[in-house]
Amino acid sequence: MKYHKLKAFDSNFLWGGSTSSYQFEGAWNEDGKGPSVIDTRPPREEITDYKVASDHYHHYKEDIALLAEMGFKAYRFSVAWTRIYPQGTGELNPKGIQFYNHLIDELLKYGIEPIVTMYHFDLPAALEKEGGWSNRSTINAFETYAKTLFEHFGDRVKYWLTINEQNMMILHGSALGTLDPNLKNPKKELYQQNHHMLLAQARAMILCKEMLPEAKVAPAPNISCVYPASSRPEDVLAADNFNAIRNWLYLDMAVFGRYNTLVWRYFEEKGYTPEIQEGDMSILSAAKPDFIAFNYYSSATVKASTQNSAEKGGMGDQQISVGEVGVFAGSGNEYLERTEFGWGIDPAGLRVTLRKIYDRYQLPLIITENGLGAFDSLEEGDVVRDDYRIDYLRKHIKQCQLAITDGVELFGYCPWSAIDLVSTHQGVSKRYGFVYVDRDEFNLRQLRRIRKNSFHWYKNMISSNGSAL
Repeated sequence: MKYHKLKAFDSNFLWGGSTSSYQFEGAWNEDGKGPSVIDTRPPREEITDYKVASDHYHHYKEDIALLAEMGFKAYRFSVAWTRIYPQGTGELNPKGIQFYNHLIDELLKYGIEPIVTMYHFDLPAALEKEGGWSNRSTINAFETYAKTLFEHFGDRVKYWLTINEQNMMILHGSALGTLDPNLKNPKKELYQQNHHMLLAQARAMILCKEMLPEAKVAPAPNISCVYPASSRPEDVLAADNFNAIRNWLYLDMAVFGRYNTLVWRYFEEKGYTPEIQEGDMSILSAAKPDFIAFNYYSSATVKASTQNSAEKGGMGDQQISVGEVGVFAGSGNEYLERTEFGWGIDPAGLRVTLRKIYDRYQLPLIITENGLGAFDSLEEGDVVRDDYRIDYLRKHIKQCQLAITDGVELFGYCPWSAIDLVSTHQGVSKRYGFVYVDRDEFNLRQLRRIRKNSFHWYKNMISSNGSAL
């Protein structure tokens, strides 16, 4: 739809950025922190591990000062479960509590709203040894962990996110490094794990409302609109299939407290049906989010399955899907440019995604990840000319404004990432931040923080409340 005049961003719009604990903090075994599944998995060849990352643990004051200089209204970060409970349960680590207290207080000093993600891929390794999310006791462990976060930080944190990209952990766990390699029947067990994670999320949402009635809580999946490769009816049906499996399974449960009908039939057909115990559905239906947070990088395009055995899932990553026999097949999209790493660039797809989520659920929305990973170059004089990132973000923010004009209730935009960190797939070399961290895969140098061109551009975007578009 074309408009004569676009609506402005709300005066309280939460401009910000995002990071995650394991990709950013470093200090992986300091001050009592225990190992997570990320820490115990060997890194890919020629790619760094996460032991130091950007060393935010020791640079947090400097980092937050940079966010404040940009004018951030909000900062979305995750808490490392094993920094709070080194073994996932049991003894609390006071130094972990202290670190996040200091981090939150530093943000508030500059008037930056903390948006806290409880769980971002980094399950405690001790819990995985006991079966991880296949073990229902992990639900109780997560609830206890959530309760601890609410008790210690709830007086200052108003926005809580439960689980980051749960759908990607189920669909692309091998690419993320979260998949237990010992699973005997991976798909069946993953959807059982998924059921347990949904229960853990529901319990945390219920608990949040009981303990912090003024706070707001939400899920945080990775959502991409799904296009059919053509107008052929079979391709449209394949897109419906993938949309349900990739997106609506997770949000239908979070918002409506029920399994998506098409996904349930998919489970039955494929033999993936999870075991549901008495009382589970009552818990799931009792949990109500206050808003929806979601990550968007690109759209997806699929076509009808040819029944070819080569169409198997498990390959690709969050934005690259191969397919599943009898369900859908991955397809290219000739109308999209691609990043250096093969991800499609589809700003208009963000507007489509915003519309679809809001129309389906009628809840306020916030974008908690959106960004361009690239091989940034540090030039003489500490210059990083990342105009390609500026172009990417400008186009996506424009689509946010168009979606707001469409009637979507969008209250925040927190792109990935606030500052350079270690990419899940390509290490330090794949950079996303507004601030360059001077290190490479195996040479830490001095970890200097250097403002990129995008830093100054985003600062202007925030100060103008989006009118600089």
